[in-house]
Amino acid sequence: MGIALKIEDIIDAIRNNRIRITEHADDESQADNLSFDEIFFSVLCGEIIEEYPKDKPCPSCLIFGNTFIGSPVHSVWGYNNENQWAVLITVYRPDPKRWINWRQRRKI
Repeated sequence: MGIALKIEDIIDAIRNNRIRITEHADDESQADNLSFDEIFFSVLCGEIIEEYPKDKPCPSCLIFGNTFIGSPVHSVWGYNNENQWAVLITVYRPDPKRWINWRQRRKI
């Protein structure tokens, strides 16, 4: 069984600049016109809505939060407990057709 993530650990990594941004996350942030400041802010005020404890090389989770102006953002973060670094794996503006209250996947 994998290790459960805590949003506080990811927030601490962001505040202490222990983050890596994948090329995919960089591409997706540009495609959705999201700045990294907006993404980081969405995590600081966000919540974990899905956990993927068995992901490799480290556990990851889906975080829902809002930008400065209240726009919803989903970001997937990995977290390495050993070195306390967080990795932004992907980020996107959630599609309302696929999410209920931005927190629960709709059955399609």
